[in-house]
Amino acid sequence: MKIKEGFELRTLCDEHIIVGCGRKNIDFSKVVNLNESAALMWNAVVGKEFTVADMAAALTAEYDVDEKTALADAQRIVAEWVEIGIAE
Repeated sequence: MKIKEGFELRTLCDEHIIVGCGRKNIDFSKVVNLNESAALMWNAVVGKEFTVADMAAALTAEYDVDEKTALADAQRIVAEWVEIGIAE
């Protein structure tokens, strides 16, 4: 899995927002807002091939969370990212 090219995480007023760069990624009908843990996962995997387990590992390294919960959270986030078209 990989985050599609042309999407960047930006922080504006303490909010983590994914923005599309370039004409093909501009769609103002969608605003992707990430919470702190989703932004952590994004930063851990952006620019490289990754798995749900890679994202879960980022969560367990940063937060006091068990592996099962981290995997479930990472799977949910990946599914959302694929559905909205920012990961494939």
